Amino acid sequence: MQENIRNFSIIAHIDHGKSTLADRLLELTGTIDPKKMMPQFLDSMDLEREKGITIKLKAIRMNYKFEGKDYILNLVDTPGHVDFSYEVSRSMEAVEGAILLVDATQGIQAQTLANLELAKKQNLKIIPVVNKIDSPIAKVEETIEELANLLQVFPEDIIKISAKDGTNVEQILTTIIKEVPPPKESLKNDFRALIFDSEYDSFKGVIAYVRVVDGEISNGEKIELMATKSPAEVKELGYLNPTYSAKEKIKAGDIGYIATGIKEPGKVTAGDTIIKFQNAATKGTVEPLPGYQKPKPMVFASLYPENPDDFDILKVALSKLKLSDSAVVFEQEMKEALGRGFNCGFLGTLHIEIISERLQREFGLKLVISTPSVVYKVHDQKGKEIIIYSAADWPDQSKIRNTEEPWVSLEVIAPSNQVGRLMEILKGLKGNYITTNYLSPERVIIVFETPLRGIIANLYDKIKTASQGYASMSYNLLGYKPGKLVKMEIWVAGQKEEAFSRIVSEDESYFEGKKMVEKLKEVLPPEQFSVALQAVIGGKVIARETIKAYMKDVAGYLYGGDITRKNKLREKQKKGKKLMKAKGKVNVPTKAFLEVFRA
Repeated sequence: MQENIRNFSIIAHIDHGKSTLADRLLELTGTIDPKKMMPQFLDSMDLEREKGITIKLKAIRMNYKFEGKDYILNLVDTPGHVDFSYEVSRSMEAVEGAILLVDATQGIQAQTLANLELAKKQNLKIIPVVNKIDSPIAKVEETIEELANLLQVFPEDIIKISAKDGTNVEQILTTIIKEVPPPKESLKNDFRALIFDSEYDSFKGVIAYVRVVDGEISNGEKIELMATKSPAEVKELGYLNPTYSAKEKIKAGDIGYIATGIKEPGKVTAGDTIIKFQNAATKGTVEPLPGYQKPKPMVFASLYPENPDDFDILKVALSKLKLSDSAVVFEQEMKEALGRGFNCGFLGTLHIEIISERLQREFGLKLVISTPSVVYKVHDQKGKEIIIYSAADWPDQSKIRNTEEPWVSLEVIAPSNQVGRLMEILKGLKGNYITTNYLSPERVIIVFETPLRGIIANLYDKIKTASQGYASMSYNLLGYKPGKLVKMEIWVAGQKEEAFSRIVSEDESYFEGKKMVEKLKEVLPPEQFSVALQAVIGGKVIARETIKAYMKDVAGYLYGGDITRKNKLREKQKKGKKLMKAKGKVNVPTKAFLEVFRA
């Protein structure tokens, strides 16, 4: 019965304890066999465990008895990093309530506020929870006061827990049952289900994770995906607890999965509506669900296979990854220096790193990755506007009349005693200081307007380091503003490496060029000959470093005798190195591309 169903998500800033709380909920409801239970159970991806963060939203069905009644609790766990906010927005569409989790040792953070705004837009019932009350450095009362003021609730309405040792976690379950409303969907209406995620299975085709909004569907029935007009047949359906639990039917209010049998990943998209197949008589009688706003990529990077023969494998791999991460956008491109590849849009630099790691691990691809860039606008001498997605598309400087770049409104939340250090970093962004607001006497919100290119240059890590881990940030796109921009090329051993080209501010070009060649000197392995690294703008070298040749004493095995014999061998080696330098090309390893864009 729908009255006994509760759909909710957990939203929080990164590292506030979402995954640990999810573990305790799974244990309390007996969803997972204790023998199979492990920390961060829902973070099933190796990358999530290695980095200690949630990357993908996860759905799981739990059963819980309260006051003699059986309840179904559908949890949709969400990421906390700013780069994965689109995952959070999708999960909000599938639920009626949200646990807003705040770490008592860190207080309210930037993503806490950003996720709260998303929840409010969806009119979700918000359950405020303060975590880590067992920590010796926890500021429980201050955090409760901040949260109470933010939500306009009484301090006693906020649940205090320790997800680590399970203190008061059961209170969350009872509060969800009492306060989160049951689904309002109707069983009487025609079947409609919203796709909020999907993945590919070689036997079952694309498996769509759905929130059933109206009606019910049975195994074996014919269905249709409304946006792509793709017909299919249900191969299997059921619930997620935690693996696929096949059932004969799912109905309104349920969160579950439908195996479509579709083998073309592009036909299944997040936000699409699944309905029962319509014949000519019933065509057009069912309205599609509102779906999701399409994510706006903030950062673009080109991905090329190191082996040109792997292009088709990369194409299939990106299509399959897009099923589980619809924020990735890509289109085919061809560059003379790199061959065939894809220009891809991402939500941030961590997003690029995660996708490139998954392509290498899950599909065995070795990649060439261009330096991340934002979308610029160039106006040529005739007044025509050109959209620039990568440095490779930048026109000759003599043809450019003026350039524009995207700006963002940046919010940084930090302890008030760390403001001085953070302001130094923010001033380096060449933006405009707007205001400082106080959440409490100990914590402030600094608002800055700045070019987006400064945000993607590892700003998140910089402010974390400067604030000893206590600061956080979020940002929103404002629009485009004029900027003095130029294309900087990187030459390695006399050959242009297009993947390292980037757009930089004219005022900062020398600093950027010097930083780039110094970083390359660190990450590129030495060769048998000396390698020149040059930063070039408009044919002029603005910075240079040299990687010394790998040294080997060819006469080392000789002993005694005439010195001329050793000198002959060394002269021969010198000539060989000179020849290699004239003909040689440096192969840049994939790791070097990743290291450079992290710099």
